[in-house]
Amino acid sequence: MSVDLPEFSAGFCSRLRAALLRTGYDADGVVGVLGGRAHAALGRGEPEPALRATADAGELGTLIRLFLLGTSERTEAVRAAIAPVALDEAIDTGLLRSEGTGDTIRAGLDLRPHGDDEGSWWVLADLDSDQSGAPVREDHVLGVGHASLSLVRATTRRPVDTVLDLGTGNGVQALHASRHARRITATDVSARALALARATFQLNELDVELLHGEWFAPVARRRFDQIVCNPPFVVGPPRVDYVYRDSGLAGDDASALVIRQLPAFLTEGGVGQLLASWLHVEGEDWADRVSAWLPAETDAWFVQRDVADPALYVGTWLRDAGIDPRSAEGRAKGGAWLDWFAEQNVEGIGFGFVTLRRTPAEPVVVCEDLRQAYDDPLGAEAGRWLDRVDWLRDHERDLLDTAFTVPPTVLLERVDEPGDEGWSTTIRRLHRTDGPGWQHELDELTTALLAGCRGALPLSDLLGLLAVGHGQDVDELTKTAVPMVAELVRHGMLLPADGQLT
Repeated sequence: MSVDLPEFSAGFCSRLRAALLRTGYDADGVVGVLGGRAHAALGRGEPEPALRATADAGELGTLIRLFLLGTSERTEAVRAAIAPVALDEAIDTGLLRSEGTGDTIRAGLDLRPHGDDEGSWWVLADLDSDQSGAPVREDHVLGVGHASLSLVRATTRRPVDTVLDLGTGNGVQALHASRHARRITATDVSARALALARATFQLNELDVELLHGEWFAPVARRRFDQIVCNPPFVVGPPRVDYVYRDSGLAGDDASALVIRQLPAFLTEGGVGQLLASWLHVEGEDWADRVSAWLPAETDAWFVQRDVADPALYVGTWLRDAGIDPRSAEGRAKGGAWLDWFAEQNVEGIGFGFVTLRRTPAEPVVVCEDLRQAYDDPLGAEAGRWLDRVDWLRDHERDLLDTAFTVPPTVLLERVDEPGDEGWSTTIRRLHRTDGPGWQHELDELTTALLAGCRGALPLSDLLGLLAVGHGQDVDELTKTAVPMVAELVRHGMLLPADGQLT
């Protein structure tokens, strides 16, 4: 059996599952053995507290050290821990590898628990360069990293019939999709990724359709209720060093390709959510750049979470592949990368989340810079954002007849400064304390308008009272207020009093 293309039979996965269940090697079991402090230290790349915590943890401790800490373990201890899996079979599949004279065993693949609020799974992937002690291979299958977890948190979890996981990698997005989708299809251009994803799904007893091919070719002429995608979004020269991150397309063309083509594979009202990168080019607005990628009949919400300096970006991705930027190889690759950025007048590289929806109505496209820290998952907010877009589209003509309320999670912050006549307010800032923490600076009139939004009077009446009280022309005030109110509704900072939006 070829270790280059791992093959795990259904019987092997069943026996391995039994071993993992028997030993308690799951998300709760690992935390239970390590404790909060050692588990947090392990997440920071500090293994010593975890090594000490597992010393007396029996077979579960053996598996934690073997797969999570990357240590060598005594052959007999490993044999006992993985029973009823035969040790020779585990070595033949590439899951484990024997060292030296065969007295010790190391992990050959990354096998780790991954959980959510409802339970735990196991995910198979390749060892990273730190674990293997060597640069990763071109068809390296990445484990559950920060990008994967970010997409998990940015994905809407509403019940659907069909989900497509485009570029499934280790399969983690499909695992999460199993919580809310009846049928799941997963694709990848990498045969190795599909082999490990298939093993992951068998290990977790999930029925997932797996298809091999580039981009959307494997699902031509099909449509899905939801599509999730963590594409090879690293931007730079058109080359492929590592399949999991490099598309072979120049610059941000991979993100552009997915965004252009994805809506055609959605059912009407279907939603696509993906990670993406885009170039910040001298003299060009990033929002204009990404908006130009969109096909017709597509609502879109682009959320920019970070903008990286080109030099920092290149160094980060070199280290990600286990290449020291100071080495001859690192300097050569890094130099060519930075030269390409300079030739393209690239000032920065934006990164973020994109939510797309196929719609027959006039599309709404919004690009927002949300680089502030926030704790709430963006996926739930993305679903509510789409709901609010629908509501605004349906109520565009009767917005003035609607009574509004300010949710209790929205606060008004004031900044006052001292003066000759006492304190005077210089800044009024509306702040939503949940979701992505939107903020809007307000003037005195808008502050007074929102103070009246208590669900009793329609917006037109409030504007009439405000105009009289402040000596303003009601038509001019209305012309200014309506788009501002729509923006606050879209951000969940002002809601209709009838409870249609929550």
